[in-house]
Amino acid sequence: MEQVITSGQNPRVKAIVALQQKAAERRRTGLFVVEGVREIGHVLRAGYKVETLFVCHEILDESAIAGWRFDGERIAVSPHVYAKMAYREGTEGVLAVVRACNMNLEDLPEVGAPIYVVMESVEKPGNLGAVLRTADAAHADALIVCDPLTDLYNPNLIRSSIGARFTVPTVACTSEECIRFLKRRGIRILTAQLQDSSLYYDVDMRRGTALVMGTESTGLTDQWRRAADAHIRIPMLGSLDSLNVSVSASILLFEAVRQRLMEK
Repeated sequence: MEQVITSGQNPRVKAIVALQQKAAERRRTGLFVVEGVREIGHVLRAGYKVETLFVCHEILDESAIAGWRFDGERIAVSPHVYAKMAYREGTEGVLAVVRACNMNLEDLPEVGAPIYVVMESVEKPGNLGAVLRTADAAHADALIVCDPLTDLYNPNLIRSSIGARFTVPTVACTSEECIRFLKRRGIRILTAQLQDSSLYYDVDMRRGTALVMGTESTGLTDQWRRAADAHIRIPMLGSLDSLNVSVSASILLFEAVRQRLMEK
């Protein structure tokens, strides 16, 4: 018989809410929560271990998950319990508790001419999620988050990435570790900055390339400016001097894609 939870005071429900709301709880348990058919599908295809699947039969279209295979437990919840557990509305009545699987830099495979997106000290999970969507679309080889100010299993990040968090290899590390890694692998470091820079479309991105971006408020730190092989900028023709970091990442990534397609 399938276990059914109908009380919002159930300890399992309270545990889900804690995982949704507290990064410290995610770190302590090594677990995180994913909502929605599309997002959980990406999790399963990426090889993550789903510990528990919570379903609300009154909301869920069962045919949408008919092909899923996992070894964890499955628990049914009532609509009002699901509403308490879910971080956002409209997630189709299915929610998974997943075991975290953290990558290191050395886990990234060596490929001929990789494209890496590097973000320093990004603090808004929505920006990270948007960059992940672009990285997936451009088939970037990894997103490297240096000195992160948000954890990589933040529910806002997962939601805004619409599952790209699990399709793009994502690593958290320090800037020093990342610079050493890129230099060791012969990856060209291009830092996005206004000062002492060339227009982005005049710089060769056909080789192994790391596109490095800082925060919208302060930009990149000096250690990245010094480590760069070239400084690049997006021309700003209006009154403002900055773009949202996810927009900047999109422009630079697809310039790298354009150059590589033109070479073929």
